[in-house]
Amino acid sequence: MIIRFAPFVLALAALIPFAPVSLAQDADWRHAVSMIGEPKYPEGFSRFDYVNPDAPKGGTLRLSEEGTFDSLNPVLAKGELAAGLSLVFDTLMKSSEDEVSATYGLLAESMSFPDDISKVTFRLRPEARWADGEPVTPEDVVFSFDKAKELNPLQANYYAHVVSAEKTGDREVTFLFDETNNRELPQILGQFLILPKHWWEGTDEAGTSRDIERTTLEPVMGSGPYRIASLTAGSTLRFELRDDYWGKDINVNVGQHNFGAIEYVYFTDRNVEFEAFRAGRIDYYQDNSASHWATAYDFPAITTGEVVREEIENPLRAVGIMQALVPNMRLEKFQDARVRRALNFAFDFEGLNKTLAHNMLTRVDSYFWGTELASSGLPEGRELEILEAMKDKIPPEVFTTPFTNPVGGETQARANLRQALMLFREAGYELKDRKLVNSQTGEQLSIEILLGSASLERSVLPYISSLKDLGIDARIRTVDGSQYTNRVRSFNYDMIWSVWAQTLNPGNEQAGYWGSKAVDREGSRNYAGISDPAIDELIRMVIFAKDRDEQVAAVKALDRVLLANHYVVPLFYSRAVKVAYRKMLAHPEELPYYGLGFPEVWWMNDGQ
Repeated sequence: MIIRFAPFVLALAALIPFAPVSLAQDADWRHAVSMIGEPKYPEGFSRFDYVNPDAPKGGTLRLSEEGTFDSLNPVLAKGELAAGLSLVFDTLMKSSEDEVSATYGLLAESMSFPDDISKVTFRLRPEARWADGEPVTPEDVVFSFDKAKELNPLQANYYAHVVSAEKTGDREVTFLFDETNNRELPQILGQFLILPKHWWEGTDEAGTSRDIERTTLEPVMGSGPYRIASLTAGSTLRFELRDDYWGKDINVNVGQHNFGAIEYVYFTDRNVEFEAFRAGRIDYYQDNSASHWATAYDFPAITTGEVVREEIENPLRAVGIMQALVPNMRLEKFQDARVRRALNFAFDFEGLNKTLAHNMLTRVDSYFWGTELASSGLPEGRELEILEAMKDKIPPEVFTTPFTNPVGGETQARANLRQALMLFREAGYELKDRKLVNSQTGEQLSIEILLGSASLERSVLPYISSLKDLGIDARIRTVDGSQYTNRVRSFNYDMIWSVWAQTLNPGNEQAGYWGSKAVDREGSRNYAGISDPAIDELIRMVIFAKDRDEQVAAVKALDRVLLANHYVVPLFYSRAVKVAYRKMLAHPEELPYYGLGFPEVWWMNDGQ
């Protein structure tokens, strides 16, 4: 399963025993589905446990975003998409934030699939309506799915094994698969946004035909709880709660969507964004910098209690994080694993953690860091069997040497640079006139680290200094959001800063992260350019694991092989989300176990 990961969005899960019997029988209509265990909430449940059903409605929540936007079309993989569009559009199913991997009917009242999981059928709620009062139909679902696969490479990869969507009843739509026994497909088909076919095929107020294949700043219509009330292109966006929202009283929505309006203001500078929060123009701020969190909150509103600070573990309890600097192996200079390993020796995490982060960070050492899916030690049991079956295709150290990051700091940083230089020499480089050059061509090794936010520069600059000490022509290039997005989508970079968020139920998304077919697919998240038959084989083992034990073993084996190939320079992360907000905002005393519930289950005191 994929996590929609924004700078502050993480959710899902701790582990419940795997139960294949939770998969539906043919023609067995189910109100919910869970990939791990049985759904917590029975059919006909009244609400999720973590909401406040008496939360007041009203008030305006003022939020901020870094960057800009130039499109409200949620399908396209082009342009800078505006924040908050999930407020406008519903999906077929809705996730519970106090379960690992369970979804419940939203637009769809139920779903059904056969034992071999060769298809899945969703039955739409008869009361589901678009904002103009028209019913949500199977034709809308088919249209949305077909356009998502046609126009968005990420969606095309994610749903690659869904060959068609067809209307099979007045309120039913069926998705057919080209493979069987992929347990994840029925659930993830409940995740994509459903769009109104008649609206996109209609005309705007000026009589101009709309075109879903192009970006647009016309306020789009959906079936969700909010509508777009106003906007200033690239700068501000205001959503207002719909009194006529069709789903406001159904169980999965009780106690949610409590703000009367939600506004977004965009800032091109993270420091200016924080100053706006300090000045009271923004209500909620998530701080992703440990040093900033430790030093920047000495303003009067903190002293008086007008601003509340919290460190909340919930969203990260079952999310595996790989945050890393990612060299692009589509470029020849990064194709030698010794070069990539040397780049890790040049990164002095301990020095950075001490000087910039007050020792508040932890180094990432797994692609599933922080979860039970992370590999450790040497492989054994079923994991070892999996790896031994492909021992001629994977690095031999998988069997002999547990992965560890180099340890730096005052005493070790210089030794690590010497180790890096030795690896560069083994890979065909040498020092000449204090420049690290290719022994064959005489060309100096150059590395440009592309960033989309100036706030990351202070964490990268020490690394740039270390690379320069090795004789590398190293530099940072920070560009605006639109340029960054376009360059990353077209793989036009040497190295980027990226983060992957993993659930406890890895599946189809792994092919998009590390699979060979995603290497040349523009817009994919295979940022490193990995193309390895052994990894492709491991990904399929993860997707088609027959039970939970097999899935865990396959994931750990995948993690171990990814690490042994040194595809990235692992960075760091925190195990708690750090948020500050105006005291007029409130949330349930017990937040959902695996999420912040923000902004869905929060509210404004006294409807302010």
